[in-house]
Amino acid sequence: MAIFHPYRLAVAVLATLPFLPPMVAAEEGLLRVYMNQARVLKLDRPVSKVIIGNDKVADATVADSRTIVLTGRSFGATNLVLLDSDGNAIVDERVLVSIDEGNTVRMYKQTQRTVLSCTPNCEQHTTSGGDSSSSSSSSTGSQ
Repeated sequence: MAIFHPYRLAVAVLATLPFLPPMVAAEEGLLRVYMNQARVLKLDRPVSKVIIGNDKVADATVADSRTIVLTGRSFGATNLVLLDSDGNAIVDERVLVSIDEGNTVRMYKQTQRTVLSCTPNCEQHTTSGGDSSSSSSSSTGSQ
């Protein structure tokens, strides 16, 4: 009968880590931007058409023919497609708009968790567990 040793299991798992694909591969094809913040995209050739899948989640502005400014509008995911004058895709990427973790407050009440995004006023981002109908949708205050 074999005796189970958690230490040996941890060593076995850690030994396989060099063979796992790098985390960068999971991020490939994903542009991250924070809500209410902008990200500048420099292109190698001029853009002719800009397409955003859901303009309520993100917005793209053409600064010049080779510079796009991507702005997070609301939490969620969408996609960005940039086409050149021949209709060829320069960029075809998923866009994830999330909160800046440095400006969040988490409130716990028994089994309910509420996350507030405080930039500059605190607004409810998510509620999980418990009864979410009892939580308020926003809170004003300053940092």
